[in-house]
Amino acid sequence: MSELVNRSVITSADGASRALCCDGGVRRWSEIPEGTRDALGAVIAFVAGTVLYLTGLSTMTERGTLLSLWVRFGVLLALCLATYFRRRNPMAAMLGGLVPLAVDTWLGATVPVWIIYADLIYSAVLYAGRLASRITMLCWSLFSTLVVVLTLALTGDLRAVSLALVAVFSFVATPIWWANSVRTHQQIAAAERTRAQALTLVAELDRRAAIADERTTMARDLHDVIAGHLSAIAIHSEAALGVLARRDADPALAGIMRSIRSNSVNALQEMRTMIGLLHSDGRAADEVAAPRRLAQLSILVDAARAAGISVRVRESLDGAALPSAVDQAAYRIVQEALTNAMKHAPGQEVSIDVRAEDEELRLSIRNPAAPARPHHAAADAGHRGLVNMRERAAALGGSFRAGPDSGGWAVLARLPLGSASAS
Repeated sequence: MSELVNRSVITSADGASRALCCDGGVRRWSEIPEGTRDALGAVIAFVAGTVLYLTGLSTMTERGTLLSLWVRFGVLLALCLATYFRRRNPMAAMLGGLVPLAVDTWLGATVPVWIIYADLIYSAVLYAGRLASRITMLCWSLFSTLVVVLTLALTGDLRAVSLALVAVFSFVATPIWWANSVRTHQQIAAAERTRAQALTLVAELDRRAAIADERTTMARDLHDVIAGHLSAIAIHSEAALGVLARRDADPALAGIMRSIRSNSVNALQEMRTMIGLLHSDGRAADEVAAPRRLAQLSILVDAARAAGISVRVRESLDGAALPSAVDQAAYRIVQEALTNAMKHAPGQEVSIDVRAEDEELRLSIRNPAAPARPHHAAADAGHRGLVNMRERAAALGGSFRAGPDSGGWAVLARLPLGSASAS
């Protein structure tokens, strides 16, 4: 029978098309493999046709009414076997179905055979190639016209012509029109999917172009503003060192100037690295420069000591392999804490303790509070120093605390070593 009839037989009470699958679950009709669907369709068509034969509702003419039902069942079975190939080889199924159709017509036309063959015409128009589909529509259109003309010429009976027209429209014209409509809708849907994919690609390209433009703008601004100032600081501090060397100035003052120059040069180098990363669109980040890690902690310590700050470092990593994100975050936390100590408690000793234990990296940066100076929290108001350190720790699932501790100031951070994978 037609595909619509096959589907309606297995439609559930709630209106959703479903069929039982072999494992006892429930699937939608479209989720069942095509071969299984065609087999089920053939079985359902045979059962429905058998019911029509048994109830006496199958005959279209008075001819063959006394014929044995077993002969009808044999013809019906042959046609149902052809429907099994309706999707995989629609033209062969339609042509092969002509044999049981001709036999049924000679014995006396019956409704089940003609309905099932109408489904074969529908399948040939829908599933065959474009050329085969057009040939099928043309051939059946010519055949239908020929049948009506011959009926009129041989009988001259308008009633017989009307019955021929009803048969042609019911079993030939309707399947062709329906299949052609479905095929057209499928082509439109495929064209819309292609168009949507093209629009998605264009939108993605536009997004990437906008990001690239924004990164270029950021790189240009960094270079024109911040990098320029850092270069000026480095040049001026180098000039000041030359003047101090000629005048035999205080060594402490010269150390401070060397620290200023070293910090400005390092900051300028990192700024250029950032500019390179922005220009590279992030695709060669590891090739441009490696971020600072705890292995470069000596750079911070040397810069602080050159500025006249006494720094005591105690490191106990025991060969622990630090994840990349933890290593970088730890370096930045120590850098920020040391900078705050130099800014808000100048001349005071800073103690840095870095330990790896209990699957954690523990950081401790302590310094005595400077007399007659505002404490860190007040002096850091409006700045993001403490906020940045807290966010770095929180991003890795760790903890952070900064505040007064035993008459001094302490920055304490714990970073879980399992929070990020090493790279």
